[in-house]
Amino acid sequence: MRHPHYFKIAIALTLSAGAWGLYWLPQRVFEDGGLTGGWGSISQTLIAFILLLPITVWRLIKGKSSGLELPLTGLLLGGGYYFYAICFLLTDVVRALLLFYMVPVWATVFEILFLKRKHGWQRAISLILAIGGLWVVFAENKIIPLPQSLGDWVALAGGVIFAGGMTRLELIKTDGIFPIVMSFFFYGTLFGIVSGLALSEGLGPIPSIDSFISMSIYITAFSLFFYIPTIIIILWAPTQIGSGICSILFLSEVLVGAISSSILTDEPFGWRQITGCSLVIIGAILAVVLTPKEKKI
Repeated sequence: MRHPHYFKIAIALTLSAGAWGLYWLPQRVFEDGGLTGGWGSISQTLIAFILLLPITVWRLIKGKSSGLELPLTGLLLGGGYYFYAICFLLTDVVRALLLFYMVPVWATVFEILFLKRKHGWQRAISLILAIGGLWVVFAENKIIPLPQSLGDWVALAGGVIFAGGMTRLELIKTDGIFPIVMSFFFYGTLFGIVSGLALSEGLGPIPSIDSFISMSIYITAFSLFFYIPTIIIILWAPTQIGSGICSILFLSEVLVGAISSSILTDEPFGWRQITGCSLVIIGAILAVVLTPKEKKI
């Protein structure tokens, strides 16, 4: 059955994901502050883990799940989001958003393969509109906007990994959302450190200790008031209304990112962007409104 608070959850997720459309801004601020090579993202995730650590210890004492027993889930979700974070440092904002947010396609494929879920015409229409809107915005003169750089491939890989993590959310059973959130931050930090070192040639070397110290207050505030609250909603929603529908609602992030980058940078926002964004919005609305009540998709 469809969740009794389906529409409220969908709205909360849309707003949270939309807020992440501005994430490229703090990324570049942290980089300007000396946290190059994606280490700003690693620091955010590490600080979030540290802030939640007392709760983790308390849960362990009480014999409850801590999330540390969910390495695969944490690596997929945390790893996918880390790739999303660093792709903005390696490629254009619009290309990063486009290639990462092929997530609805991957999520639908994974639902069919691993959850044995059959989708009707409603999902097909919403996907065609949403992906068509992305194509109109970003393809320009190319039939298919294929990856052209390291950042493009990182964005594409991040979308695949994160979609796998969302599908995983529907396969695991936990006592609440906290274990999933802690798994995201802990294993996401480990994934980020290893990836940051492996991609250092493209991202740059590890920043100095002074850079971490000088930006620590800003990163802590960002983690506490933005990163943790929005991630809780983003990771909780798929467990309630399904990973496929959530992946389509995530496209609100693309709209905010495209508009903000056009306003704050030299990137254009003309008829192509308006038409494409309109298609994405219509696709997301139809995905929510046309969801059958007799089953969760």
